[in-house]
Amino acid sequence: MTVGFASRAAVSSGALCTAGLLALAPAAATTGTGIDPGPPATAAPASLLYRHGTHVRPRPGAPEVPELSARSWLVADADTGAVLAAHDAHRGLPPASTLKTLFALTVLPVLPAGIRHRVSEEELAGIGPGSSLVGVAENRTYRVSDLWNGVFLNSGNDAVRVLAALSGGWRATARRMEEQARALGARDTRVKSPDGYDAPGQVSSAYDLAVFGRAGLRRPDFARYCARAAARFPDRDGGSYGIVNTNRLLTGADGVDPYRGLVGVKNGYTSHAGHTLVAAARRGGRTLVATVMNPRSGGGLAVYEEARALLDWGFGAAGRVDPVGSLDALRPRPPGGPEAEPAAAGPGRLGDRPGRAASWTIAGAALLGGAGVAVFLRLRWGPVPKG
Repeated sequence: MTVGFASRAAVSSGALCTAGLLALAPAAATTGTGIDPGPPATAAPASLLYRHGTHVRPRPGAPEVPELSARSWLVADADTGAVLAAHDAHRGLPPASTLKTLFALTVLPVLPAGIRHRVSEEELAGIGPGSSLVGVAENRTYRVSDLWNGVFLNSGNDAVRVLAALSGGWRATARRMEEQARALGARDTRVKSPDGYDAPGQVSSAYDLAVFGRAGLRRPDFARYCARAAARFPDRDGGSYGIVNTNRLLTGADGVDPYRGLVGVKNGYTSHAGHTLVAAARRGGRTLVATVMNPRSGGGLAVYEEARALLDWGFGAAGRVDPVGSLDALRPRPPGGPEAEPAAAGPGRLGDRPGRAASWTIAGAALLGGAGVAVFLRLRWGPVPKG
């Protein structure tokens, strides 16, 4: 069953949404609520999440999907990948700093956390005006783990710049991020600026961001960073200062009630993207991931309340809805047989973790510090342009 919410859109949009839903649904009687009572066990069409509008397939007794103002949203079971409900899931929109989830998935596997690196002035060049910063300073030495705290908690574009420089350069990192996205089955994402800063042509989708959030939770290091509420960050004088996660569902800042069971993931904001959020929570043995992109009403905190409503609905709908899609639907299937290798095994491709040989080589390079890792990456992926 598919539910369309035509009353929330203009008449023309509602007509298009209704037409699309009728084309997808089997012939059957329709109630006055807009619910098509098709057989609940029928698999959702593969194209459903590409159709405009809100999609949900409720069984009897399912709670009503909340009314949201976001341009695009999705809620899924992070364990099975089943998409429980979505609105314009594949609509291309600027992701803001939620794109840092893909950056982390791409770079975390190749930079050991204990590396210490002295930051150069060149590595901090090109940061966009108005960027969120954690306070990385040139000629100061940082551990890679410090920089990741700056990325996940403070959304520091300065920390992203340094990590990208260590992992091969700005444009090379953007290219590998897109390769990583394709390997995960996220085909809507185009990366121009790895930190999520607005750039022409840079887009992602609620579907892709949910894929990234789910993949990140499967990495223990990613999961630790994104769930961390506060940390200490090195200052210019050899001391440190406190930083707090800007994800208000996690910290309860600015009057937002913390969400019970929240385990991350990442929020973002730019003037072009508006507010964006990937949020994951665990209750009763189930983990849900929700994406909310650009709420159009309710102010700057609406993204948190709309994510809260989606997560509440998802936990309440357990066993009462049929999936409208899967976060695994577009993931490439590796060839069968003993010759099959994880994505990380090929040149320029990153999977969930580096290949065995690469792991040993990176570990050796780590003994030489950030410069050693940078040399290894250049050997591994070939010459990389500066960016």
